[in-house]
Amino acid sequence: MKSITVGISGASGAIYAQRLLIQLEDSIEVGQINLVISGPGRRVISDELDVNPTADAEEIVAELIGRPSTKTIVFHPGDIGAAIASGSYPVDAMVIIPCSSSTLGVLASGSSRNLLHRAADVCLKEGRKLVVVPRETPLSTIHIENMLRLRQAGAFIVPAMPAFYHKPVDIVSMVDHFIYRVMDHLGLAHSHETVWQGDAP
Repeated sequence: MKSITVGISGASGAIYAQRLLIQLEDSIEVGQINLVISGPGRRVISDELDVNPTADAEEIVAELIGRPSTKTIVFHPGDIGAAIASGSYPVDAMVIIPCSSSTLGVLASGSSRNLLHRAADVCLKEGRKLVVVPRETPLSTIHIENMLRLRQAGAFIVPAMPAFYHKPVDIVSMVDHFIYRVMDHLGLAHSHETVWQGDAP
């Protein structure tokens, strides 16, 4: 059973985090979800998904996935003494979804300011899988250089760029197809085909 850390920062695209949490909750491979939501991340979740902004962390998770979670441990972003802040704590992978340009810059500079940053920094220093999902456009030279620096440090940069070859019928199906690609990079199985098969002979 895998332990997956999910960080939600303050970029638009809260639906990506929502749909990933639902998939992780349903995955038989995932035993524990370590969740960190930054202050700006909570604001975006409230604005984009109509989640109660005054709800406590567990209530937010229940609203996001549609039921109380049986796997999720919610960590306060200011808790630098949390388990996931230490490299000695076993975590199989981490994903930051969506990842703001500010968080991207902090990670690239190594100057952690909260638990989300620290948990990601731990993954890099311990050689664990870190998947970063930037959601920004257009990209400045600074953004591109920060992504390059993180990739060189070992992170996987998976921008929120949905595909269309599977002919999505609505926003959710478009988002979910992207989430399956994120799960591919987390090393998790899913029930949907994401491999392009090419044209029929």
